[in-house]
Order: sequence, then C-alpha cells, then structure tokens
Amino acid sequence: MPKLPKVKIATTVIASTVLLSGCGLFGGEQAMKEIDPPQDVNMVDDQAKLEDGKSSEGNDKKEEATKDTVTRELYLVDKNGYVVPQTFELPKENSAAQQVLEYLVEGGPVTNMLPEGFKAVLPPDTQMTTDLLKDGTLVVDFSNEFTEYKAEDEQKILQSLTWTLTQFDTIKKVNIKVNGHEQNVMPVNKTPINDSLTRADGINVDNSDVVDVMNSELITLYFLAQEGENTYYVPVTKRVQETSEDKIVATINELIKGPGLVGGLLSEFNSEVELISEPDYKNGVVTLNFNESILGNLEGTAISKHIINSLVLSLTEQPGVESVAIQVNGKADLKADSGEELTKPVTRPQTVNTGEF
Repeated sequence: MPKLPKVKIATTVIASTVLLSGCGLFGGEQAMKEIDPPQDVNMVDDQAKLEDGKSSEGNDKKEEATKDTVTRELYLVDKNGYVVPQTFELPKENSAAQQVLEYLVEGGPVTNMLPEGFKAVLPPDTQMTTDLLKDGTLVVDFSNEFTEYKAEDEQKILQSLTWTLTQFDTIKKVNIKVNGHEQNVMPVNKTPINDSLTRADGINVDNSDVVDVMNSELITLYFLAQEGENTYYVPVTKRVQETSEDKIVATINELIKGPGLVGGLLSEFNSEVELISEPDYKNGVVTLNFNESILGNLEGTAISKHIINSLVLSLTEQPGVESVAIQVNGKADLKADSGEELTKPVTRPQTVNTGEF
C-alpha cells in the first residue's frame, strides 16, 4: 500500500492550512446555504509605504487594498486523472452557479490560477446558462462546444459538474441541455443521465475489489496525493460488498486498507491500526476508539494530521455525521502532530484543498 514519504510530511502545508483551522482542527464553518454568494470576504494586501520621506523603522504606514471575493470549490483534474476539489477566492458575482461553471472551462478565467499538474474539464469556448428549479434541480444549458471532448473524459466532466455545483446547499441535482435540447445521454460516450446527476453517483469510482455489484454499496474515502512539495486530498468512491458491519466501520476499514492498486494515491494508516470498540454515534458525533497503532511512529499522544483529515473528510460524507472524536485506548488527551489539541470533535471544513500552490 503506498505510503506518504516521511521526508515530505513536514513540507506539506497547503492542504492542511485550509483544513486545520478554527475550532478543533477543521473549524466549525457552515456549508454554503444559498446559491447567492455569502457575505464578502475582505482580502487585505498590506504594503509598506513611506510618508514625506520619513523612513523611521517600525513607523511605516500600510496601505490596505480590499477586494470583494468569495470562497469556492472547483473540481479539477490532476495529473493522475482524478477529479479533485481545489479551493479558490473568486470575484464576487451575482450568479454563483454560472460563475463556477465558467471557471471549469479550459482556457477560461481559471487558466492563470490552476495549481501545478491540474487542468479544467470543459472544452474551450464552452458557454452556458443556468436555471435553478424549485425542487433544487439546476438545469445547465451548454453551447455546442460542450460536445467537443474526448470519450475518456466524459465521466470526469460529469463528476466535476456535479460536485462543483452541489457544493451549494440549494442545488440538489443537475440536468444537462445542449443548445436548449434535453440530454438523456452524454453526447460523446453516451453515458446515461436520465435521472439527473447527484453526488450519489460517486467520484473517482473504484470498482476493483467488488465481485457482486448488485449487492454492494458506495462509500467515499479521502486519500492523499502529492505534487512537488504539496499534499492534497483526493475523494475516491469505492464500491464495497454489503456486509453486516455498518458504513462507519466499513469506511474505517477501507481507509486502513489504503488505496491499494489505485495509482498515484497515498496513505499514512498502517495495517496494524484497528478499532478496539464499536464506534459510538450520538447527535451527529462519531467517537472512535483506536489502538496505539493509530499514533504510528510519532512521539507521545500525537496523531498525524493527515490521518485525522482523512477520517473526518471520509466519515462526514455519510448522512448525519457532522464531526469525529478520536480516542486511543479510551483516552482523549490527544493532539495532532501539527500541535493542535483534540479537545473537541473535529468538524468538516467548508472547503477542501487550496488553489494557492
């Protein structure tokens, strides 16, 4: 099972900076409730300035330039072909759905913002209009340029559209039109889209270990990937056989098992990690009690922030799970290897990964 090289861990600050913030590790940020952009985020660029020729140390005036922006997730494709969320500060506009779609177009406004190794998913010059229906369906009407993609990119396009648009709580599912005509299948590889697109369809779907597809279920796991010195989190929807164990236990077991033969992904879980008691679920909080192997080779009671992040991101994909509390041998006096104490359950962040590579 691929493991994250230890030499890289100390240098991976970008994804963790976004995730390890606020209350606990992730913070208690709320999901986007409206399709309209949230309240302004002020980005302050402080620039030292000399006044009237005076240059006294410590007395320089600072000029503050403010810019109205909003935080958005764009699902882009990395060098390994995975559809991955990246977080950007975008200019504030009236139509949030229209805006994020425009930033998914190759050669569009996202071009100069793309992290190294990433690309946009929609064909160049694609245009679109959007219409949000009362039932939460977003109808996207694309121009003919939308049809000019390679067959092997069809699933990536569907997943990128679905997961980018459903970051907004008001959008439950997505319907696609081309030049005003409803589409029952995608135009190139004929993937069926009759019943609209939802996150239930999964992302970066891995069916490699399943024998009986009809008696299986989907769980979404978050593994690690690297580009240079930077680490980011990749969602992988895995099809697992239905068993008597609940989905929380199944999720943890799959994280421990790791990405397996799926290329380009990493994990910091070792094979000796195990739960020593059943997960306790109460009021949206899942409490997990692990053996000491969860600590790895770290000193004292520190747990890798990447393990914590993978657990929280994966488990909060399940309905009803809002936060995760971690224990080792029944004790909760733990901390992350980045220094934060795990005094409270860790909540999911509003956004995952950052575009500032």
